[in-house]
Amino acid sequence: MPPDNRGRSGLRGVVGLARAGVRTVVRSWTTTPGRLTLIATGLVILTLLTGLTAAVMAQQKTDAVSELTNRREPLTAAAGQVYRALSDADATASSSFLSTGDEPPALRVRFINDIAQAGVFLARAASDPEAGPEISRQIDIIGEYLPIYAELVGTARANNQQGFPAGAAYLREASQLMQSTILPAAEALYEADTRALADRQAEARGFPWLTALLVTGLLAALIATQLYLKRRTKRVFNIGLVVATAAIVVGMLWSSAALITQSVLISSSETNGSEQVDRLVRARIAGLKARVDETLLLVSRGEGQQYAEEFTRMSEEMAGKDGRGGLLAEARAAAEGHDALAATLDKAQEHAAAWLKAHAKVRDLDDEGEYLEAASVAIDDTREDSSARAFNKLDIELNTAIQHGRQNFFDDASDAGAALTLLPWGWIVLGFVAAGGVAVGIQERLREYR
Repeated sequence: MPPDNRGRSGLRGVVGLARAGVRTVVRSWTTTPGRLTLIATGLVILTLLTGLTAAVMAQQKTDAVSELTNRREPLTAAAGQVYRALSDADATASSSFLSTGDEPPALRVRFINDIAQAGVFLARAASDPEAGPEISRQIDIIGEYLPIYAELVGTARANNQQGFPAGAAYLREASQLMQSTILPAAEALYEADTRALADRQAEARGFPWLTALLVTGLLAALIATQLYLKRRTKRVFNIGLVVATAAIVVGMLWSSAALITQSVLISSSETNGSEQVDRLVRARIAGLKARVDETLLLVSRGEGQQYAEEFTRMSEEMAGKDGRGGLLAEARAAAEGHDALAATLDKAQEHAAAWLKAHAKVRDLDDEGEYLEAASVAIDDTREDSSARAFNKLDIELNTAIQHGRQNFFDDASDAGAALTLLPWGWIVLGFVAAGGVAVGIQERLREYR
């Protein structure tokens, strides 16, 4: 059979068409009308491409800001609440064992609510459709071990109610599971969501290099075309090209103003919002860790030196040695100019100092053998000198401060989104206006050759 040359013939046909096209372009370029036609075609294509690219860029920026406020920040907040609820549940379980007589119903209800809230916020954190393997792994760890923890606490509670010493052992096992496995996973989940939020903020305020290059190139091409026509026709202005140039300049100035405003506001939402919230959440996490150590130190009955050391480390990380240092001091310094947040943090520092003072009293009483009185000061929030009372007030103020920071974030991010209002559609309209101006302007010159 003769060889099949259809493929080779088809390739030769394509090459032939390409050569013919090149010859046509070269031939057209040798005449003024042909050159003007090629210039017009190129400018119209470049104008429409630039307008479309700029519109897509503006829409992507708008979507990025919307994602920050509608998804990324709420997910980060949910992850922080998972840690708070779990840590408070552990502290509450330990406090129940320090109570004399029957377990206070309020502590039992608080523990149940904490576990339920942790489940709700964990489900919210797991709703992220873009959750990476790290986030999914931490969620799986919490979901796997939280029921085991709750069962251990239930067993500890049952033994304690019957007066069996095994109750304290079960509680220590439960707390060890919480402290070594569940809470580290919750903290890693929060940190992963915080990084994702920071990445999206950086993306939202990033510079649109491709759009800038296209707009600059288009303006240069429009100006060069007008200079060329001026030399050929001895006319200073071409109305169509002037309109096209003006449309692109308007788009460039509008985009510059909108993007600069958006970038400044996104940076502000980061500095005064998400970074401040992260600082406060980390202070809250350190405080919750210290509160758990405070209660476990009493539960261990003199065998918890590691809890004492951990309390000192965590409390100093949160508030320094006197309640006015650490992360709280950093947050207070960053709150200058934000009166409501600053006032809240002033109260938080006062309560932190009161808590550290109450803790010192608990330790003194325990060292003197006044265990029951020490336990009362540690967990009875009806006492004015109670460690629990001071810590609860501190936690309330920290939560209020976090909400202030979140509101600052939402206000600035929402304003950043508003700065881009109508910009995508504006570029579409301006792109068509500019393309029409190019077509009309050069068509006027082509008529002169007919």
